[in-house]
Amino acid sequence: MSILLDPDQLRTFVAIAETGSFTRAAEVVHKTQSAVSMQMKRLEERVGRPIFTRDGRASRLTEDGERLLDYARRIVKLNLEAVSSFTDTALSGRVCLGVPDDYADRYLPDIMARFSRTHPSVELTVICEPTSDLAPRVAAGAIDIAIITNTETSARNAQVIRRERLMWVSSARHAVHLETPVPLALGRPTCEWRALAVSRLSGAGRSHRVLYTSPNSGAVSAAVLAGLAVSVFPESALRPGMRVLGTGDGYPSLPPCEIGLLRSRHEPSPIADALAHHIIQGLDNLTEAEAAQ
Repeated sequence: MSILLDPDQLRTFVAIAETGSFTRAAEVVHKTQSAVSMQMKRLEERVGRPIFTRDGRASRLTEDGERLLDYARRIVKLNLEAVSSFTDTALSGRVCLGVPDDYADRYLPDIMARFSRTHPSVELTVICEPTSDLAPRVAAGAIDIAIITNTETSARNAQVIRRERLMWVSSARHAVHLETPVPLALGRPTCEWRALAVSRLSGAGRSHRVLYTSPNSGAVSAAVLAGLAVSVFPESALRPGMRVLGTGDGYPSLPPCEIGLLRSRHEPSPIADALAHHIIQGLDNLTEAEAAQ
């Protein structure tokens, strides 16, 4: 007898794989946690093999689960495309999203995956640039919506969608943070976090020098992890091998980091509205995920 897979169960399965939690997936698919658990039990019965294993408080896919995930994503996407083709109100067209590269690494995979599943006929263009470049492009109407670092100088009309701690970081395997002057790895001179770091160290009377400059967060991270410099990172950007520095290490406290959503005011766009909803929901889910760890 042939095995028929339930698209609704597969949609829930994909949500669990992407959020790493039955609880957070239940919110994404708008079901109770018990309903999600029952769906996955039935899905495992259908395929005849376990697809999840526990990894602490998170749910990790088995080898068979990883194999099923690729099929599940394709089936769910095809199902949405089929439904959209018979829906007069289905959104189609183009939308342009601007995002700094460090936010792109952390936030875009989940946002893009969810937006693509629910709006398969929309063409999404992503532009990665620093906040200082994105804000004027949104104002000019060249970009529909942007995720930015919200500051007084970047964009006063941005909607704050996330707050998190900004931290001094160095390599956990090196003692570069003890050097005098302190070597720093920071963004380019227009970067708000760079100006903040230099200002706070100067105010604390701690000598320093900017040794590495790059607009690319990956390059700054590499300098930190190699034990070459100290930098400032938001909490969600911390990587294994990094050490958080505090006042006990001689580093002054930093204000929280605000992430804002900036919208073009040139023309109302249902597509941009839909993307904004996914961004806000995605960052809310990230906050909940961190709280659950």
